Amino acid sequence: MNEAVRRKLSELCPADVYETGVASLEGLLSPELSRFRYGLSLARKLDDATIDRIVEGPTKDYYDLYFAVNSELNEKVAQIALMLKLYRIEALAVPATVDDSELDDSYFETLRYPFSHKMAATRAGLGWVGKTDLLVTHRFGPRVRLATVLTSDPVFEPGTPVSESLCGSCSACVNACPAKAATGLHWSAGVDRDRFYNAFLCRDYCRRVSKERLNADISLCGLCIAVCPEGRA
Repeated sequence: MNEAVRRKLSELCPADVYETGVASLEGLLSPELSRFRYGLSLARKLDDATIDRIVEGPTKDYYDLYFAVNSELNEKVAQIALMLKLYRIEALAVPATVDDSELDDSYFETLRYPFSHKMAATRAGLGWVGKTDLLVTHRFGPRVRLATVLTSDPVFEPGTPVSESLCGSCSACVNACPAKAATGLHWSAGVDRDRFYNAFLCRDYCRRVSKERLNADISLCGLCIAVCPEGRA
């Protein structure tokens, strides 16, 4: 990869708040995305002080941080995709999140997006999936938001995939979850999410508490992020 591209990536994603890696995704994407063989995974660190203040549910500060970091990530992946195209690398920016209005019926039936940022991140070696379905990174724990740039060629050498949970006997997130959405079982690559985590219980609780605390129609909670011992300052 051209050294200029590497430098630009370092400028766009400074190492103090970003963890990045490349995932080999060949054979793992839906037919409409199968032309992309790699994914550049971006994990943007969340502010520790804001996360530490989540003790009973989502706060206004966390709500604002959530949108600010999503917006930043969406800008970053758009910039990176444009830059790569200038170097004749086909690229597609996959934003951190999308509005409900952009989702089809299949999402609301399964609560699964067409593309999984967590799959790309684990394949890139950034971390593993915790017991409450959070991506737990090696450096920042679950205190991150994710976005991905799908590419036709690797931006740099793909990472070593993480295929097993490193949560061990810790059940802090399971015990703290007010929705009781986690079974306590470990994630591993190939294990279906529904075996260890009930996304519908989580979403229903998050919608309710977000309405009560924030007067917002959004699914936010944050307790499992706050209590996880990984990534704490």
